[in-house]
Amino acid sequence: MTSKDSARESTEEQFAVRYPARTKSFARRGRPLHSSTQRTWDAHADQYVIEVPRDGGYTTVDSSFQIDLEAEYGRRAPLIIEVGTGNGEQLVSYAAEHPDVNLLGIEVWKQGIAKAISRAVEAGVTNIRFIEVDAAQALPTLLPEACAQEVWTFFPDPWRKARHHKRRLVNDAFANTIARLLKDGGLWRLATDWPNYAWQMRDVVEASPALENIHEGERPDARDPEPDRGGFAPRFEQRVMTRFEQRGLDEGRVAHDIVAKRVPRDDAETPTGTLHGDAEESNRMARGDAEGMTRKIADDHAEETQ
Repeated sequence: MTSKDSARESTEEQFAVRYPARTKSFARRGRPLHSSTQRTWDAHADQYVIEVPRDGGYTTVDSSFQIDLEAEYGRRAPLIIEVGTGNGEQLVSYAAEHPDVNLLGIEVWKQGIAKAISRAVEAGVTNIRFIEVDAAQALPTLLPEACAQEVWTFFPDPWRKARHHKRRLVNDAFANTIARLLKDGGLWRLATDWPNYAWQMRDVVEASPALENIHEGERPDARDPEPDRGGFAPRFEQRVMTRFEQRGLDEGRVAHDIVAKRVPRDDAETPTGTLHGDAEESNRMARGDAEGMTRKIADDHAEETQ
């Protein structure tokens, strides 16, 4: 184990004692790595993993910290962020085909990051970085305004039971966060194979004043509570067919894609604007003050959870 890894484990234990849990959009999986992935981590994490200062929990980032992207990649290039990289199939495939693009993977599953690093090493790609953080908490402050050409959120946890819908990642506050990150005209690509999450994603995008659903009214679905409404995109051609998506197809679930475009900022829109409150809300939750946010999310989705 490297000194960096020892520090990571010590920090995690410290935060586990000091802070209670907050409402999260993910379920943490076991942290111990298999021997093969541990070797990969030890050999290559320094190149691929961005370490960030923690505050309030291991996947929680100190809100005063912001990444210097040019320093981390050693160059200035268009940035694509994937929220929830899993084992890196999508990110590594795209990185290999687009060496002129910087790619950043946000993931809470260390085993997945280690597997993604293995893929990256095998493919010989060096234009990828990963951060092990809770996206909903970290992204409001971790990255600079208007830094990303695209953000991808493919197949986030659907939290199928109605009482768990409040845990879903894609909500109004997260849409504000994505709008802050995107350059004017930048794209937020989403996909899910759970129909009622597809309706929710579409509704969140179309409710945001900072985002435009570029396929509004297209591809209506008879199962939609508003069957004539549509709002769905064709399948993103450069999205890898993962085993996860294939399993859904085998079980009769068809993916819905949504593509939102960042509308141009006007002179009245400040760098933080209405998004500052979302960052404060996330940081408050990171310190255990989850009650107010949980109530807010529950109210936002009251109809869906009844």
